[in-house]
Amino acid sequence: MSLFSLLDRTARQWPQAGAVYRGTHCLQTWSVLRQRALSLAHTLLHNVPAGSRIAIVSENSPNYLELMFGTWAAHQAVVPINYKLHPQEIAQIILDAEPAWIFASPALADGLKGALDSDWQPRVCVIGSPDYEHLFAGPALTPKPADPEALAWLFYTSGTTGRSKGAMLSQRNLMALTLSHLADVESLDEHCSQIHAAPMSHGSGMYIPAYVARGARQVVPSSGGFEPEEFLSLCHEHTGVGAFLAPTMVQRLRQALPHPSTAPPGLRSIIYGGGPMYVQELKQSLAAFGQVFVQIYGQGESPMTITWLRREDHTRTDDAILGSVGIARTGVDVRVVDSQGQDVAAGDIGEIIVRGDVVMSGYWRNPTGTAEALRDGWLYTGDMGSRDDQGYITLRDRSKDVVISGGSNIYPREVEEALLTHPDVSEVSVVGQRDEAWGEIVIAFVVPRTGVRLRTEALDAHCLERIARFKRPKRYVVLETLPKNSYGKVLKRSLREMLEQPLIDRP
Repeated sequence: MSLFSLLDRTARQWPQAGAVYRGTHCLQTWSVLRQRALSLAHTLLHNVPAGSRIAIVSENSPNYLELMFGTWAAHQAVVPINYKLHPQEIAQIILDAEPAWIFASPALADGLKGALDSDWQPRVCVIGSPDYEHLFAGPALTPKPADPEALAWLFYTSGTTGRSKGAMLSQRNLMALTLSHLADVESLDEHCSQIHAAPMSHGSGMYIPAYVARGARQVVPSSGGFEPEEFLSLCHEHTGVGAFLAPTMVQRLRQALPHPSTAPPGLRSIIYGGGPMYVQELKQSLAAFGQVFVQIYGQGESPMTITWLRREDHTRTDDAILGSVGIARTGVDVRVVDSQGQDVAAGDIGEIIVRGDVVMSGYWRNPTGTAEALRDGWLYTGDMGSRDDQGYITLRDRSKDVVISGGSNIYPREVEEALLTHPDVSEVSVVGQRDEAWGEIVIAFVVPRTGVRLRTEALDAHCLERIARFKRPKRYVVLETLPKNSYGKVLKRSLREMLEQPLIDRP
């Protein structure tokens, strides 16, 4: 079975049903989407060989579907690129991946062409242009089975800690992701919808195969991104709505509700991940939307699929469970190990490692990075966590984010959780700063609620009531917003860079 076969079967079962929407307007039925994907595949194979990489540099767009499935039908690999990166960063990825063809949105094509200042110039096609439409004018390719180990999705890490690495994900990897999603996370059918408010180059796009396999319509907001009011409106127009959202997006969605506990009737599920969902915010969101939440924990190297916090787990009042990332997903093994690769005792902190069909084969043209990440059949995630007696995993932090102060390990998330219970704190992120006496000290970047002036003394007292004194931040920096990437992750590297510049603390 190939990834294209998911669309092939759905198009045969529901040929005239709506497949791709922009807002409330249906653009393609399943039969039309299938036909266009196969026509594109025919064109691709007559211009570039099977196994080539095909890059997509675009905002969320209905064209993403035909580009993805056309590439897969041609037995080629999609290279989805975060369109919010700087053109030079996009160019670095392209020069590394060496795609045979680049499909770019009109807003990004000119800047991209200018950034590709090299002897090697790939083809750049502007999505929606006459040249683009010409690619779909030819005959349809006759689909054939794909090699399960063939590269299907070359996913470049977000680059928050340095130069991006390309995680090589095969047909088998993405099929394992899809089957695990359908087994664990959602029960989908042709009456469901997927709203692409989060980037299609990341988590939202990775869930497309699961929704397509069940005939669930694909909805791209007219804005092309996440506008809370638009999202809520679409939940009134489409049925059985599900979406992947970053925790910061969930918070904005809750705040956009016209009245508390007025979730739109069409909303069926919100799958959240990609960053920490703090317990306090989760409780508020549950009160506003009801039991629609499922949490997933994964990373680009094991996409969307390491653990999950089930919908029924969200009904529990145990903060330890709500603060966890749940239990191991179907089809994967998860362990928590020490520096020697030995399992740690329940409750102790170690590195989370995972194996299964969903785990990448390695990093593109990066044997050193591959050897560091994949050892003895296990993916070493770099995430620190603990496991309780029931198998629930609680993330502490990335191993690089742990603050070692005076010889003691301090996990930023624990400090962040404490500060977020303060009624005047809207957002917070904690990092370490070098210190001659202590090695590192804890610095808290805090965003106050609108109209509030935060006082250091009040924050200190609040922390001392909840966490050990040595974990208390030595300094608070008040910001209007935290720096985030397009996936909603806080850019801790940017915060550390701020610490290298003169800062004025506001008490």
